[in-house]
Amino acid sequence: MEHRPGARRGTTTPRLPARPHVIPQPLRYRPRLREDRVPGAQERPGGQGERGADWRIEGREINFPVIGQYVDYLVKEQGVKNIFVNGTTGEGLSLSVSERRRVAEEWVTQGKNKLDQVVIHVGALSLKESQELAQHAAEIGADGIAVIAPFFFKSQNKDALISFLREVAATAPALPFYYYHIPSLTGVKIRAEELLDGIQDKIPTFQGLKFSDTDLLDFGQCVDQNHQRQFDLLFGVDEQLLSALVMGATGAVGSTYNYLGKKTNQMLEAFEQKDFTSALNYQFSIQRFINYVIKLGFGVSQTKAIMTLVSGIPMGPPRLPLQKATKEFTANAEAKLKSLNFLSFSDLKDEPVGASS
Repeated sequence: MEHRPGARRGTTTPRLPARPHVIPQPLRYRPRLREDRVPGAQERPGGQGERGADWRIEGREINFPVIGQYVDYLVKEQGVKNIFVNGTTGEGLSLSVSERRRVAEEWVTQGKNKLDQVVIHVGALSLKESQELAQHAAEIGADGIAVIAPFFFKSQNKDALISFLREVAATAPALPFYYYHIPSLTGVKIRAEELLDGIQDKIPTFQGLKFSDTDLLDFGQCVDQNHQRQFDLLFGVDEQLLSALVMGATGAVGSTYNYLGKKTNQMLEAFEQKDFTSALNYQFSIQRFINYVIKLGFGVSQTKAIMTLVSGIPMGPPRLPLQKATKEFTANAEAKLKSLNFLSFSDLKDEPVGASS
């Protein structure tokens, strides 16, 4: 997602170029890659945990000051200037409301004059909590909000889901609103293309989807409905991004852009220049890594370990019930990254990765 020059945070509905833009030249739009992570925390004084643990040993609290370092790393090292905060990778639904508010504030504050856009995920099982978080996002100057489908008491049909989304969106009427479609985690099987049909009549601020599903038929039908390009269709399955771009994706949100953002930007550049052979080679190389770590067991915890390895920013372990990545996983992932020329010895940061044995 792109932020038009001169637009103020939280007061406009940003629009996207018709096709993906690329990075490197100054003053050009950056590619629409973004994802958030819960940043690492120092251990509590006197604690027994590893240095750089993401959550303090007693209470496992967030170390907010490291967010500024995180912003600088994404912008300078990965070419990523659009951030999706408190999503899946950021363990948003494992945080309290007060924690989510503070994380959002830090990203907006630290990203000022550095990031193009900060979109806050405000979804929750409680409608009241989602509304509180949405209103807070508007107050702090976020550029948009996103909401996941409630997944304990689930919406049984499209109308019920839209009713929930509408109530949240109405509390932040000046912010672009995104539906975060991730049925593999929510268990909500309402198809995205069905949801899009007539949704702006009920949610005037509706801006688009974060589509985190492998169902390219559903995604393709979303694109087909979007022939006037009134929606932002942001694809969320990193290993399938090129396929989604061919179908008409207008952006991407993904966890691997934390450490493979530069490589993905190269793919976007090749795609924009219609160098499809190079674009395909970049996608295949990214797939080789993702396919490898999936076989090892890959999720939020493992993403944190890789991010610490590559960036040197202490991401630490996840919050329970998730478990830390093992040292074996981290060593294997490091070797694979090197074998694919995604990083060299000089790229590795001298920081502990917080893996368990």
